[in-house]
Amino acid sequence: MSKSNFTRRGLLKTSAAAGAGLALPTYLSAASHSGYTNAPSGSTVTLGFNVPQTGPYAEEGLDELRAQELAVQHLNGEGDGGMLNTFSSKALKGNGILGKKVTFVSGDTQTKSDAARASAKSMIEKDGAIMINGGSSSGVAVAVQGLCQDAGVIFMAGLTHSNDTTGKDKKANGFRHFFNGYMSAAALAPVLKNAYGSDRRAYHLTADYTWGWTQQESIAAATEAIGWETVNNVLTPLASTDFSSYIAPVLNSGADVLVLNHYGGNMVNSLSNAIEFDLLSKQVNGKNFEIVVPLYSELMAAGAGDNVKGVIGSMNWNWQLQDEGSKAFTKSFGEKYGRPPSNSAHTCYVQTLLYADACERAGTFNPCGVVEALEDFDFDGLGNGPTTYRGADHQCFKDVLVMKGKENPTNQYDTLEIVEVTPRAQVEYAPDHPMFAGGELGKCNPGA
Repeated sequence: MSKSNFTRRGLLKTSAAAGAGLALPTYLSAASHSGYTNAPSGSTVTLGFNVPQTGPYAEEGLDELRAQELAVQHLNGEGDGGMLNTFSSKALKGNGILGKKVTFVSGDTQTKSDAARASAKSMIEKDGAIMINGGSSSGVAVAVQGLCQDAGVIFMAGLTHSNDTTGKDKKANGFRHFFNGYMSAAALAPVLKNAYGSDRRAYHLTADYTWGWTQQESIAAATEAIGWETVNNVLTPLASTDFSSYIAPVLNSGADVLVLNHYGGNMVNSLSNAIEFDLLSKQVNGKNFEIVVPLYSELMAAGAGDNVKGVIGSMNWNWQLQDEGSKAFTKSFGEKYGRPPSNSAHTCYVQTLLYADACERAGTFNPCGVVEALEDFDFDGLGNGPTTYRGADHQCFKDVLVMKGKENPTNQYDTLEIVEVTPRAQVEYAPDHPMFAGGELGKCNPGA
């Protein structure tokens, strides 16, 4: 079956990826068990959790670290087991990874690429980390993924939404469970057309780094394909805290939609500034003015409070999902921390389990064995329905959520509602899609 995939120049027909099923055993050659970086020699294995504990995405990072700690507990047989009980693969037994107890070290990326690389390098070289997981910035993810490729360890990306992470900057040692800008746009465009019509003029404010660039390109292409016009795109520094000077020109631009390609504290501040300018009460071109936030998180929505009411966006996962995996993880996380998990917490938890499971199925910690076990791996039970880790680019394909700010939230964690669960077939694309062109996956590097 074929479907339409958007580009900046129009529509491109490509074939849909194969559907997901249950995992089959992976069999490796003896060669894949040879020497590699930080091969565990004792009774423990060390994982490195590299998250923003300071900086504009710190709240997301701290929630990721909570989930990573919970994953380690479940891998070691502590607590209720969480998603180990719902995961379609049954390789994990709650006795660590390959019989070794899981320990971890953590670092602060500061939401800065240089700091993130230095932190990951220290965990690999000084602490013996055999896998790095985490991050809440695509700039950080691209930088750390490259470092891990060179060092010969696996990088299980956390929250990274730029097309480039599994596009031009993809690496054989890196894997992304989180969705990307293209997928957000593919899920959002039909919903935006139904909600606001096809005759719209959009003004974009965009975080000035790899995520913002590819998110803006994706949402502009998808909305132009349904008839919208892109009036302007203004880049904003990641360090910005006051966006008033960027909001003011929107009023005289002729735009009737503001698209905020911002995340974390940036989105909270830019949305708050937009509300201060009373944009949502205005009429332009005979239409009610609207605001769109392409990438949402529960933590952002909580920070923005009443300002998110009625605002549409997308998410990778949400704690309100009622599948068995989502309920199990939400229960475990809630009992430990007294709050529901964010979608960044979910993806880091899942990535930790997927790495451990791949080691078990491969029978080795050798990164090349892990790569072979994860490529084209089909699984279920981890909260997003049937999912595939595509071998061609190490991108996960699964359902995507379209969200909207609730009109009458009951508490700070109940600020968003699920508008639509977009089926994965609608957000899939070919590995050679123009938005993901350039760069080579290359070969696995086992390091030492």
